[in-house]
Amino acid sequence: MASIERFLGKKVEIPEDRRYVPKQGLWGKLDDETIIFGLSEPALALAGGLNDLEQLVGSGDTVREGDAVAFAITAKIQYFDAPIRGRIHFNPAVKESPSLVLEDSYAGGWIFRIKPEEGTEKAMEKMADASAYINSLKYTEGFKNPDGLKGGVSGVCKAVYTGIRGQKI
Repeated sequence: MASIERFLGKKVEIPEDRRYVPKQGLWGKLDDETIIFGLSEPALALAGGLNDLEQLVGSGDTVREGDAVAFAITAKIQYFDAPIRGRIHFNPAVKESPSLVLEDSYAGGWIFRIKPEEGTEKAMEKMADASAYINSLKYTEGFKNPDGLKGGVSGVCKAVYTGIRGQKI
């Protein structure tokens, strides 16, 4: 298990037994003939949590790589694309209680599973390993703001927050 000690003010873990889709913050783990996908701890930290999750396709549908399959309401709206082509099934427990993703993002809080058309091994090879995923996170706000300071660390964010604090309404 790899971890980042200070990422937006918290310690986040990145299991090395799975693969990652860095752009979306998804992890993928082989499970028999399917690949289970969920949100990584760094992705949840960057998103500011998870309030709701909605399916955009039906469970059992065949999806193409890049199809929008779900969206999450976090601090903003975030869409998730299918990382691979195949038949998709959603986790009904997460639909009923999205907080499962926050409580147990690497086990019971998985979001969807896909049975890949091209075979599981080939599909897994398309994704990044834990080391490459961690490397991709080095350019995010999580690394730039290891203490989780409100207003971030960019000059623009600091100016906006400082300006808001100085206003008399």
